Amino acid sequence: MKVFGSSGTRGVANDELTPEFVLKIAKAAGTVWRSDRVALARDTRATGDMLADAAASGLASIGADVDRLGIVPTPGAQAYAEREGIPALMITASHNPPEYNGVKLIGDDGIELAVGSLERIEGKFLTEAFEEVRWSETGHSHRIDDARDWYVSQLLDNIDREKIADANLTVALDPGHGAGSLTSPQFFRELGCEVVTANSQPDGHFPGRNPEPVPKNLRDLGRLVESTDADVGIAHDGDADRAIFYDETGKYIEGDATLAALSAAQLEPGDAVVSAVNVSQRLVDVAHETGSTLELTPIGSTNIITRIRELRDQNVAVPVAGEGNGGIFFPNYRLTRDGAYTAAKFLELLTERSASEVVEPYNGYQNVRTNISYTTDAEHDALLSAAEERAKESDAELNTRDGYRLDFGDAWVLARPSGTEPMVRIYAEARERHRAEELAEEMEAALRIAKASV
Repeated sequence: MKVFGSSGTRGVANDELTPEFVLKIAKAAGTVWRSDRVALARDTRATGDMLADAAASGLASIGADVDRLGIVPTPGAQAYAEREGIPALMITASHNPPEYNGVKLIGDDGIELAVGSLERIEGKFLTEAFEEVRWSETGHSHRIDDARDWYVSQLLDNIDREKIADANLTVALDPGHGAGSLTSPQFFRELGCEVVTANSQPDGHFPGRNPEPVPKNLRDLGRLVESTDADVGIAHDGDADRAIFYDETGKYIEGDATLAALSAAQLEPGDAVVSAVNVSQRLVDVAHETGSTLELTPIGSTNIITRIRELRDQNVAVPVAGEGNGGIFFPNYRLTRDGAYTAAKFLELLTERSASEVVEPYNGYQNVRTNISYTTDAEHDALLSAAEERAKESDAELNTRDGYRLDFGDAWVLARPSGTEPMVRIYAEARERHRAEELAEEMEAALRIAKASV
């Protein structure tokens, strides 16, 4: 059994991800951490309280006191863990639909756990080798009331507030009813921006839109930008560790274009930028133009973090890293994905140019993405076998670092299993949309035929 995927563990709450399951994860993590204190936070999901209670019980049973932060963005929980020097457990399913929930584990340095640490915790989970204590040594919970305010204050301390305030920017913000609803409106107002909002009431049923910040879920934001004459639109996912943007005309900005623009502003010759195997040609071009090295990893924040740490140990500067889904790292600030911080760094670019002008150099590629779900191991295996077979038949350059990526020179297509949901994801990119659609459709057709044959 594989407990942890590319970003923690997730499942349908009270079905796959039960209180008993979370209790065992907390016991396993607490056993490995051997910490007297552990921070515990959650996003706004309707099942968050139930699962946080289970996690608190599990941690207390192995003797840890629990700092209960309540609803806090994941980067806020990470900031608290770093400040206090204690590990943290975050109850969140990030961008997954409302019925999902999950667990992310954070080290006492405020950084998501590396693969090796997760494997040790997974081993304790599977063997149930928990180090439970006597009744008189069990831990206690303490409510922490200032975690959100402190998180916002330290964000403000690390952004050029004066530069942004002087630009008199209007920000249209859609936190998607998630944890960012309780921090991002305050943050952008204190940066000196005029802020208008949509879907900004914290609500674990996500009535306004689903948590994933993709165009089909963000129509309200595009309209809000247009109707308020805002300079930019900003959207978060459920735990606010990602930021997606709309330009001043109400047009969606591809996350890959945002990553390229932010990277171009950060990179110097000799630096490295780290991204995943589904990297856009946009970032390849930026690395070449800035004299930087592009390092690729399997998809998932844990893999990117591991590579950043390896490069830093080799004295290689990594000022920026991330993926085109809006999850971007600025390691000189903190080795975490932080949607509010990412948005503020984008606002710094808007003090001199409009949003459309900032990303215009990176608009030359078209992206297509689709998903194929599966319900059994046999379907999963058939889908991946079909992707492998298509790769063997192709004359494209093949990369198997994570799934099957076929590079044709003018375009590429990637098929890989999701690390968080039961589906195979297909990505394609080309300069012309019909070419990207053709590659994605051909891969999808091959995989669907294989799935139907099971």
